[in-house]
Amino acid sequence: MAHANEELIHRFYTAFTKGDAQTMGDCYADDVEFCDPAFGVLHGEEARSMWKMLTERAKGRINITFRDVHADDHKGRAHWEAIYPFSKTGRTVHNKIDAAFDFKNGKIVRHYDTFNFWSWASMALGPVGMLLGFTPIIRNKVRREARAQLEQYMKSAKKS
Repeated sequence: MAHANEELIHRFYTAFTKGDAQTMGDCYADDVEFCDPAFGVLHGEEARSMWKMLTERAKGRINITFRDVHADDHKGRAHWEAIYPFSKTGRTVHNKIDAAFDFKNGKIVRHYDTFNFWSWASMALGPVGMLLGFTPIIRNKVRREARAQLEQYMKSAKKS
């Protein structure tokens, strides 16, 4: 029988494979901290909104798989992969991500995704990413654009 926190990670990624951002967000504590190379650090509603934005924009165009889920009372980890067309260039990305989790009271309180940014930039941005994807210039530009998209998404969601 799997640990309850392993089941929580399974629930999170199974929801992701179905584009169910509501269930993904329900796995998070109210004050969750999320971090990845593209968005940087997000807190609470920012993290939940990021998943909503990504799942809405990816409808039918993203393939999510996950494996190697392990967890105990306090920490967990998983490996997941996403294959999708990058919206700005249309180039296919196959991102391989390692996730680390901290848990409290049956919820995810910290979720850190790590991946090879240079590899991602090479796939997503083509020659520019291949040549400059390892530099802070490209990483910071991607992060600014991702954060701006998230802020715009959150503003438009409040209006509706």
